[in-house]
Amino acid sequence: MDATSTISTPFSRYWKLFVDHSFLTPDLLHVEFQGEGTQERPYVVEWTQNDARDPKKWSSRYKWMLVITVAIETLVVSFCSSVYSGGLRDVMREFDVSEEVATLGLSFFVLGFALGPLLWAPLSELYGRQVVFVGTFFAFTAFNAGAAESKNIQSLLILRFFAGSFGSSPLTNAGGVTADLFDARERGQALSIFCLAPFLGPVLGPVAGGFLGENEGWRWIGRLMTMFSGTLLILGTIVVPETYAPVLLRKRASQLSKLTGKVYRTRDDIDRGPLTVGQIIQINLIRPWVLLFRELIVLTLSIYLAIIYGILYMLFGAFPIVYQQERGWSPGIGGLPFLAIAIGMVLAIAYSVFIEQPRYLRVVDACRGFAPPEARLPATIIGGCTFPVGLLWFAWTNSPSVPWEASVAAGIPFGFGMVLVFIGVLGYLIDAYTIFAASALAANSILRSLFGAAFPLFTKQMYSNLGIHWASSLAGFLALACLPFPVLFYKYGRQIRLKSKYSAEAEAFMVALGERMAAVAEESRGPSGGSAAPTIDVPDDASGKVQKENVGEA
Repeated sequence: MDATSTISTPFSRYWKLFVDHSFLTPDLLHVEFQGEGTQERPYVVEWTQNDARDPKKWSSRYKWMLVITVAIETLVVSFCSSVYSGGLRDVMREFDVSEEVATLGLSFFVLGFALGPLLWAPLSELYGRQVVFVGTFFAFTAFNAGAAESKNIQSLLILRFFAGSFGSSPLTNAGGVTADLFDARERGQALSIFCLAPFLGPVLGPVAGGFLGENEGWRWIGRLMTMFSGTLLILGTIVVPETYAPVLLRKRASQLSKLTGKVYRTRDDIDRGPLTVGQIIQINLIRPWVLLFRELIVLTLSIYLAIIYGILYMLFGAFPIVYQQERGWSPGIGGLPFLAIAIGMVLAIAYSVFIEQPRYLRVVDACRGFAPPEARLPATIIGGCTFPVGLLWFAWTNSPSVPWEASVAAGIPFGFGMVLVFIGVLGYLIDAYTIFAASALAANSILRSLFGAAFPLFTKQMYSNLGIHWASSLAGFLALACLPFPVLFYKYGRQIRLKSKYSAEAEAFMVALGERMAAVAEESRGPSGGSAAPTIDVPDDASGKVQKENVGEA
């Protein structure tokens, strides 16, 4: 068996990806790895040229199939967060509870999004993405099934919380799978399409939930969630193999050590030293909070995204008030205005793929391969303008005396702006914090999930006290107040980053890594053959004396 064979050859070879992570071939036993095979100077196990187990070497068609699969997994989880709202009235009647208590089923699920990733990210770093996905999605499906058959409101709320906590693993690891498959230059389009899933799911949920809840009741909404998650559990298990390079190489190194009696270790383990589960979890629990409260960039942009995310979940309570109470629409028809938001989101992805990504690549070329993080922000500024426009448009056209088309159409600029802001801000945080990007994104995820859980709880009171016009306007003014943030970082971002401890440390590390890459390139052009040169992928596997973090793990 040849180490350079492609992944598309025999069918049995495909299944070997799932059961044999080391993927050893006879040729690998004769590869000249760097080192001497001793404890002091172990052989450094890295990908060989055209390595069949290297996810970045797989065929483009297969990689896109994996991206679409993990994107659908993420869509299903986010769909399950909001589809519950379609059965809210039914839950209130069956368990004789107030709307605020019934809404906790939505809030607790989203609260699980804040807590789950703190555990799933470090576990995937140790054991890989595949095993974490299978375990957590099995639990997610089981908790959905339990919630659908709950006998009291307490059981329903508790099971919804655990469903959100375990279901959050794709939110953590699916983006990491995308980063595993594509290098930085290719990743833009894949991430743009992947980013649609976490936003499209919540806006499709009320549409399906409204019609199903109206005709079959809230329990069938829970059963729909169970069927969706169970189907994706099976699909993800048989389609998506392990893709996390440090885990794959670690297993290969262990197998080589057993077969040869020599010492093999990965570059990652050599540079940062062995870490226990407890140490990795501790880092993932503490560092996001440190970045959130000590880094101005992380705090400001996390608040911005948290407000946008909170407003999105606020609309799950606002739309029923505007369209069902004020206009007299049925729950099913009352969920259809969310489709306008979905249209705006799709337009944002099209803009990102066909306009923004080519512009960014031109900046990368002009900067000789290393564009500054601020190059991610122009689209964010555009989205930051259209987002409040959509909210204010909705605020002053949502009266029953105004044709319904006017207020529904406002969802298009709302969805368009929201997705552009998210893509730009997340890209900026990744580029600005590189080796600390996982913690920066985890901090962002925690804060926005807390806002997403909180906003639905006061939506009814806000609309009752302020009215449908001023309550919606307040959300628009809040979004408008955040508009200067990306503008300021676009203009003064570099100065702010250099004064920020973690961002400055990340930039210094990347400069040193760039020098190392140049040295490796120079050495590879030299006359000596020798061992294989290190494979260095700046965005994904940057490691060193600083604790390494994969940028997709948040």
